[in-house]
Amino acid sequence: MKSLVLGLAVASSIAASSAWAQPGDQFVALPSYRVGPYAAGGSGFYGGIIDYFNLVNANGGVNGVKISWEECETEYNPSRGVECYERLKTKNGGATVVEPLSTGIAYGILDRIPQDKIPMTTLGYGRSDAANGKVFPYVFPLISNYWSQAAGMIKYLGDKSGGMDKLKGKKIVHLYHDSAFGKEPLPVLEAMSSQYGFELVKIPVAPPGSEQQSQWLQIRQAKPDYVILWGWGVMNSVAIKTAQRNGFPRDKMLGVWWAGSEEDTVPSGDAAKGYTSMTFNTPGNYPLLDELRKKVYAGGKGNLADQTRIGSVYHMRGLTAGVMYVEAMRTAQDKFGKGKPVSGEQLRWGLENLNIDEARQKVLGVHNMFPTVKTSCEDHEGSGAVKVQQWDGKAWKAITPNWVVGDKVLLRKLVDESSGKYAAEKKITPACLK
Repeated sequence: MKSLVLGLAVASSIAASSAWAQPGDQFVALPSYRVGPYAAGGSGFYGGIIDYFNLVNANGGVNGVKISWEECETEYNPSRGVECYERLKTKNGGATVVEPLSTGIAYGILDRIPQDKIPMTTLGYGRSDAANGKVFPYVFPLISNYWSQAAGMIKYLGDKSGGMDKLKGKKIVHLYHDSAFGKEPLPVLEAMSSQYGFELVKIPVAPPGSEQQSQWLQIRQAKPDYVILWGWGVMNSVAIKTAQRNGFPRDKMLGVWWAGSEEDTVPSGDAAKGYTSMTFNTPGNYPLLDELRKKVYAGGKGNLADQTRIGSVYHMRGLTAGVMYVEAMRTAQDKFGKGKPVSGEQLRWGLENLNIDEARQKVLGVHNMFPTVKTSCEDHEGSGAVKVQQWDGKAWKAITPNWVVGDKVLLRKLVDESSGKYAAEKKITPACLK
């Protein structure tokens, strides 16, 4: 209910969140969702992207080029998402990047984007083997994909247990949203189960996940050492509260980063205290957030109806996405001409040649807000680093001081094998685009 209310609170301002495109603008397609069971995630994430675009525009644009965008409500529904993509892709001279924030929608338009020459980002989700840019030249699972996250999870649980060798004989439950999203990490979890000797127990939850009694009965019977919660939306708070009722310690639960927001923990009340989740953002305040409050929200141009959400998990994730797009625009302009908008093909090149190091993060006011990112044709992910955060009852706190990186050798092997099969199936000759 809270997610729905948050979504409706922002829905009234959706019209204002579309920037009317002018000739010479850089146009971005946002097939977003602000209503329905996943509204909290969508409104925070897309609100963050739009807030960053408004800030960049307030500061003069990207070398003078203003950014425009248009949203289309998908309700997180794959078929609606495809319809929105088709509707937006030719608007305002043509979309130059698209971000659906949905594994189902991303799969739905996967084969369309290379034909349309519009790059798609899947920031922290989607098809993990798309990290191989030779096979997926127009897809960018930026920062850390699901496979990197799963490997980071097991690395963290191994360290928590006293070493990776101590995982042998342990039992780990994968409690997952029964969808492409929930099944995505299985290749990594299964490979690491074989490698380190822990038992992997897979328990699906039918979306949206508001009923989990039978699943937690299975968990009680299995008596696992840890539970990985790979949830989304209402499923997460239900799992946290049901774990408390069943006496399962929350510090032995480790959520996917889509199960690690304030919208998951606040509705869970005291049951959430001590709960941990993955993240690719470090909680806290940053100069960028102060600049946003001063230049965007003080002028009434902020996208979030509730300003207490500024700097929240989903909002910060959207800001991070905004930074990626704008830095790709700058990079592309450096090659193809400053002071003019770049095409989808040129922006694709910019996304493939990102280099957001610590020095650049400091300039942008986001130092350590996310890991450093350096992409290439072979690596459309650009990092693979993650952190673990814990809810202290009031706020998220990072409990891993440094970024955690899983087994890179295993991950590359899985990426190459899976993308190779896709290439053979689609008759794609892997190659780098110029």
